[in-house]
Amino acid sequence: MVTACPLEARRSRQRTITPLTVALMLAAVSGADVATAQGWPDRPVRILLPVGPGGVSDINARVLAQRWSGTLGQSVLIDNRPGAGGVVATEMAKNALPDGHTLLWLNSGHAVATAVMKSLPYDAVTDFAPVSTIGCFAQAVLVGADSPVKSVQARVSAGRANPRKGILGVTNVGSTQHLTAELFKSMGQFTAEVVPYKTSGPLLGAARTGEASAVVDFIAPALPLVQAGTLRALAVTSRERFPGLPGVPTVAEAGLPGFEATAWNGLAGPAKTPRAVIDRLHREVHASIALPEVIERLREIGIELRGSTPEGMRQLMASEIAKWRRVVEQAKIERQ
Repeated sequence: MVTACPLEARRSRQRTITPLTVALMLAAVSGADVATAQGWPDRPVRILLPVGPGGVSDINARVLAQRWSGTLGQSVLIDNRPGAGGVVATEMAKNALPDGHTLLWLNSGHAVATAVMKSLPYDAVTDFAPVSTIGCFAQAVLVGADSPVKSVQARVSAGRANPRKGILGVTNVGSTQHLTAELFKSMGQFTAEVVPYKTSGPLLGAARTGEASAVVDFIAPALPLVQAGTLRALAVTSRERFPGLPGVPTVAEAGLPGFEATAWNGLAGPAKTPRAVIDRLHREVHASIALPEVIERLREIGIELRGSTPEGMRQLMASEIAKWRRVVEQAKIERQ
């Protein structure tokens, strides 16, 4: 039957809504959500990675995707979409159907991008439904094995005494390493020229030859060189010491209390992904990162597995954006 006046019909229904009606409506929505989760996934799941293949994040994602392919009963595929500071993959994820079949490797790089970019086609806090953080990986302040600089305090003192002497190497302007170096300078209250290198290879080479008086980079690419005695790690940037280098202090321990700059990654879906699907994914993430073989495999490449609640991950993203924005403002870095 066609209703003569839809507006009047809506008003009539509004007058008869009771607490029981509301409860029934909520139960119907909840039931639909559960039904969606029970039927999910019904085809392969794609995880969009904003980085290229072969790096730490890519290895991390593939180790877990292999396990999830078995536990979910559908293939979990890694789709590398590097470029434009992560914008390509992230915008694709934002615009994907929110049914749990397209996910995003959301990470601290998104917080850094938000801090250094003038505008982005997405909001890293509100446009995604977080599942959980997965792991964190520290950086290190590194020098060549023959460097006369033996400690963080020595590098800080040298920067204060000779502000125009000695460069601090990083990878790319606006990278996590770049902002970590700026935070290091700010908290150490010293001056140094920050010089960007395209990749970790030439960056670590600059430390090895003494071209750079110190560099900041992720532990994973530097670890073999440190273990071989080619590079020396003055400190790690995480809150706690890195298990693979137990004798290396944190920057906070080495003289800059409160210093922490840890990169992290996690999993998220587009906003409005059903909560029941998010909860299922959350259980899968936490089960997989608790496995001894997964812990050991990812620790080899410098990743410490650490999960969170969905709400905790959203709060982490918001706090990281605020932190890096302060660094950008203090360092007077021109937003791109």
